[in-house]
Amino acid sequence: MIPSERWTLRPVSRRSSCGLLAALALAGMLGTSAAARQDSGRLRTVRGVVIDAKNEPIPSAIVYLKNTRSLAVRTYIASNEGHYRFSGLDPNVDYQIHAEHQDFTSTMHTISSYDSHREIVVALKVDRKKSGK
Repeated sequence: MIPSERWTLRPVSRRSSCGLLAALALAGMLGTSAAARQDSGRLRTVRGVVIDAKNEPIPSAIVYLKNTRSLAVRTYIASNEGHYRFSGLDPNVDYQIHAEHQDFTSTMHTISSYDSHREIVVALKVDRKKSGK
């Protein structure tokens, strides 16, 4: 700074400060949506069908998806055709998935973070009696 220069502070009008805040908010939203779009390109989906011992679809079976890192469990009630779908899954996390219907359960399947597929299809056969009943 040159010694002869002087800086003075001037009050900012309410109108220009509101405009600045709106511009910052818009920039933040655009940045967030761009980041979300970029992340959604890396996220995974697991889908499939729940079937019984005769390979018939099971409507209303409950599918459990467990994040092995956080231990959070998501559930999905299978459609009338036995279909289920979990999207937005972190590719760096392993998941465990199984289905249940009445007194029966499927085998537990592991979805590995080393599996590089963005869409993973798992058929869940509910053919085992639940233990403990």
